[in-house]
Amino acid sequence: MAHLTKNPADKERFICIYPAFINSKKTIAEGRRIPTEKAVENPTCCEIRDVLSAAGMNAFVEGKMYPREWNRDTQIRGRVRVQIKKEDGTPFDEKLSSRKSVMFYVAEKIPKLKTRTQKSGGGDQNAQQGEGGKKSKKKKK
Repeated sequence: MAHLTKNPADKERFICIYPAFINSKKTIAEGRRIPTEKAVENPTCCEIRDVLSAAGMNAFVEGKMYPREWNRDTQIRGRVRVQIKKEDGTPFDEKLSSRKSVMFYVAEKIPKLKTRTQKSGGGDQNAQQGEGGKKSKKKKK
């Protein structure tokens, strides 16, 4: 039980959160750890870090790869380490005192980020423009 003697404020004792844990596109076998209804579509490490930093948590990104992730793309790469306990062992935040509570909180807040709301608004306009361009084209014989 060496972990009981270590300081919970050490960076090695921070919990790890991979984006796959809260990705609604993943199955449980692929690493999702929360229900699909509460999960987020394709979250990134930066989004997770931004949400936790805004909540006042001590979080940072590491360039590690999730072992179950078959895609070696650099955009998917990364994990977030989060401090959930202070040096004396008490929770950093009462609402976010466990891994599951941190994952549910992050999954709830990511869709409300400005980057997510702006992307969805701009994507609809681009999709409509693309459909209009395809209709006017005729096949060449």
